[in-house]
Amino acid sequence: MKSAVETLNPTRVRLTVEVPFEELKPSLDAAYRKINQQVQVPGFRKGKIPARIIDQRFGRGAVLEEAVNDALPKFYSDAVSEGELSPLGQPDVDITELKDNELLTFTAEVDIRPEIEIPDYSGIAVTVDAIEVSDEDVDASIERLRERFASTTVVERAATDGDVVKIDLEARVDGEVLEDGVATGVNYTIGSGQMLDGLDEAVTGLEAGGTATFASELKGGSAVGQEAEISVAVETVSARELPALDDDFAQLASQFDTLEELREDSRRRLADEKKYQQATEAQEKVLEALLELVEVPMPQKLLADEIQTRKHNLEHHQLSQLGMDIDAYLALQEKTAEEFDAELREQAEKGIRTQFVLDEIAKRENLNVSQAELTEHLMRRAQSSGMSPDQFAKAVVEGGQVPMLVGEVSRGKALATVVESVTVTDSNGEPVSLEDEDETGVETAEAVEAVEAAEGEAPAEVAEAAGTSEKTED
Repeated sequence: MKSAVETLNPTRVRLTVEVPFEELKPSLDAAYRKINQQVQVPGFRKGKIPARIIDQRFGRGAVLEEAVNDALPKFYSDAVSEGELSPLGQPDVDITELKDNELLTFTAEVDIRPEIEIPDYSGIAVTVDAIEVSDEDVDASIERLRERFASTTVVERAATDGDVVKIDLEARVDGEVLEDGVATGVNYTIGSGQMLDGLDEAVTGLEAGGTATFASELKGGSAVGQEAEISVAVETVSARELPALDDDFAQLASQFDTLEELREDSRRRLADEKKYQQATEAQEKVLEALLELVEVPMPQKLLADEIQTRKHNLEHHQLSQLGMDIDAYLALQEKTAEEFDAELREQAEKGIRTQFVLDEIAKRENLNVSQAELTEHLMRRAQSSGMSPDQFAKAVVEGGQVPMLVGEVSRGKALATVVESVTVTDSNGEPVSLEDEDETGVETAEAVEAVEAAEGEAPAEVAEAAGTSEKTED
C-alpha cells in the first residue's frame, strides 16, 4: 500500500491511498464467505457455492463492493499511521479507481488536530477577589440556618410578608385552562419570589378561603414565556416563628454547645467557600489569558459538528425535559435566533480551543492521569449526575467514555500547572497561593471544573483524539 498526504489547510488533509489488489485478497475471501451464507443456488449446498458461480449469478461487482467496504477502515487507519496524523471525526472517503485484479485507489479528507505553539505563559498576571468574611456574612449564614428550623402555626388573619400560605393555582391562556397549569396544596412563603411574578402581591392581605386573579408570564411548562391569567385560592395562612438566637439554638442546629462556637464554625466554613471561589476565579481568568496568547486554527467541520451537537442536546434533552421548544427558550432568554446561533458558535469555538491548548500543554509537560485521580473525578461526576458511583462507572464504560473522563482530568492538571507558574494577586494586592497544601487533589478538581465551565459540553471527537486522554498510570 502507498499513501500520500496533501495539506488542504492547517486543520484538514487529503489522503490518497493506492492498494495493490493482492492486499484485498483477505477481504475478498471474506466477502465470498459472507455472500455464501446469505444466498441459495440450486444444486449447491449453502456455504459451498464456488466463487465463479457467485460471480455469474450475483455479479463480480457486488463481491468487490463488499470486499472494499470491509477493507477500507484498515487501509485508512494504516495511511493515518504512516502519515503520523491525529484525525478528528470521520473522514470523507471517495473511491477514485477500482480495477479488478489490479488496483484500488481512494482518497480520504479529514480534519486533523492542528499544530499549536505554546508561548511562554509565565508572564500572565491576574487579580482575584480577596478572601474577606465580615460579621454581616456570618449573620446571614446563621440566619439561613435559623430559617431552616423555623416552625409554623396556622393563624386566623390576613396573610402578610413572611407568612406561609397553602394555595391552589390555575393558569389560563386565551381563556383555556392549561393541562399542566393546575397545582393544589402548594406551600409558598410570601416574599420569597420563588414562583410567579405577581404572586406575592396577589396573596398578601388574603385570609383562608380568599381568592385573587393576576397576570404573569409563565416560567415553565407547555406555555412557557406566554402571558397567562392566574387564579389563586388560599387554603390556610401560617405564621413562621424563628427560634431564639442562643446556646439552645446552637445545640439544636449543630454539634456545638454555644452560639459563639457556631458563629466561629460558620466563619471558617465561609472562608473555605470563598477560598474555593477564589481558586476557581483565578483558574478561569488564567485560562482566558492563556487562550488569548495562543493562536489556534479551527477545524471547520469539527466546529460545525460541535455546534450541531450542542444545539441538538439543548433542544432534545435539556429543553424537552422542561416542556419547552427552542422558540419558547429564545423568547424566555429574549434572544433572536441569530443571537443564539452566534453565542452557540462562540461557546463551541472556546470549548474546542480550550481542549487543544490544554491537551498540548499536558503533552508537553508529560502529564499522565493516575487511576486514583480518575476514580476521584468519576466520583465527583457521579455525585453531580445523581447516580451512584457504580451506576455512573458502568454507564461510562459501556458508553466508551473513559477516554473523555481521562481527558478532563488531564486538562485540569494542565491548567493547574499553568496557574502554578503565573502571578495571582488578590484585590488587596496580596499574592495568592493556590498550591494544594494537603495534597487531596482539590486544586486539580477546581481546575477540572474551570475547564468544564470553559468547554461547556465536551466535544467527544476532540476528547477521543487527545493524545493525553489515552494514558493512565496503574
